[in-house]
Amino acid sequence: MISNFNRRNFLSSTAKTAAGAAVAGRALSAQPAARKVLGANDRVNIAVIGIRGQGSGHIQGFSQIPNVRIKTLCDIDENIFAERVKFLQGKYNYQPVTEWDMRKVFEDKEIDAVTFAVPNHWHALGTIWACQAGKNVYVEKPSCWSVWEGRQMVYAARKNKVVVQVGFQNRSRRTTRAAIQLLHSGKLGKIYMGRGLCFKPRGDIGKYPDGPMNEGEKFTLTKEGGAMPAYTKSYLDKVHYDMWIGPAGLRPFNRNRFHYNWHWQFEYGNGDTGNQGPHQFDVGRWGLNKEEYPVKVSSYGNLYLFKETSDQDTPNVQTTLFEYADGTVFEFCTRGWYTNKEGSVAIGNVFYGSEGWLEIDADGNWKTFLGRKGEPGPDSKSIPEEQADALSTIGSGMGGHFGNFIAAVRSGQPSDLTCDIEVGHKSSVLPLLGNIAYRTGRELKFDGATEKFVNDKEADKLLARAEYRKPYTVPDLSR
Repeated sequence: MISNFNRRNFLSSTAKTAAGAAVAGRALSAQPAARKVLGANDRVNIAVIGIRGQGSGHIQGFSQIPNVRIKTLCDIDENIFAERVKFLQGKYNYQPVTEWDMRKVFEDKEIDAVTFAVPNHWHALGTIWACQAGKNVYVEKPSCWSVWEGRQMVYAARKNKVVVQVGFQNRSRRTTRAAIQLLHSGKLGKIYMGRGLCFKPRGDIGKYPDGPMNEGEKFTLTKEGGAMPAYTKSYLDKVHYDMWIGPAGLRPFNRNRFHYNWHWQFEYGNGDTGNQGPHQFDVGRWGLNKEEYPVKVSSYGNLYLFKETSDQDTPNVQTTLFEYADGTVFEFCTRGWYTNKEGSVAIGNVFYGSEGWLEIDADGNWKTFLGRKGEPGPDSKSIPEEQADALSTIGSGMGGHFGNFIAAVRSGQPSDLTCDIEVGHKSSVLPLLGNIAYRTGRELKFDGATEKFVNDKEADKLLARAEYRKPYTVPDLSR
């Protein structure tokens, strides 16, 4: 039963988006839009969609790139518009347009590219709509909420001839690229095993009733030290909650199914294995030099410590094993509470070869150990200058990944991207497979050619959402 507030909120929001449904219908049936060719000195106009958290990073990062202007800020939560607009006004002396409905952003012919820092369950549909409107796309990791949705994103990019970059910024980080080059060079011999580590303490999100908070009520739950807002009725009056739910099932508002805490609900997110984890899955697949999918996957774990007190339904401790056809093994460990590091790494990767091993952390710092005694070998501080120059993209770290995207927008060539949608999709599939194995509770066999499980209809049902809520339907673009 939806409370009176939530019923009014849903009806109001639905009425506001009714006109937008027609926009969506046109987008889904439209022919690929013609894209203007951008010269090296032309300004690139972008829209940032989703401006909290990582979206704030998009605003700061893209606004620093020469000849890039953030024309539009888009979010379903209008409470944060003023602060973000003030940042751009104060630092760059221009005022962006604000919009809560992304579909209106796609109608703007002046927008060359859009970036998405929205919840995972919106990644596919937002990207597809943008592609069909002829917009280039930068989408955060994981590229998709489900395996099937991710494949439709690839189809959308190709059919509409736009560039789509996935936010695996290690692909544009000089030090990480050097580590991968060393792994592929044979310096450590045959790489027979890789490990991904996501050791990141997470607190209890608690249990809360549906509906808004009372005026003046404090919501002190923190996300890595940052206080969450108090979701009072007056706050939620500026939230377009129907749009936030989008393709997912209609449910009443709950603070644990909203900003940030959506990560811990399978309906919208993918747990920490599919939140922080995708970065390390990407580096793991890259380091193992695997373009193909694993053939077997198994995953075990639980929600420990908080099971009786939390609305969370994703595990906070999870171990996943992948086996490739040639016998190579990739292991991924998620630990959401206090734990030791492995070597010097808490969030990162370890690769094991016949001649030694390599440790690399989440910031791209790495070192190697050679032979039986583990003698120190090359590391990220000893990259020869000429090699460093050859490995560099534009800048380094996240700024470099943004810069790489803008360069590809100018050239119009997906091949200029360091993490094209196909690359990002293959890496994003791995944590999704792990979560499916966890939820079914058994080892699964996977057919990479069809992106389906072998003779397992129950597991196949988790490759896509069972039902989409109109008008937020992810289209089948396979034909």
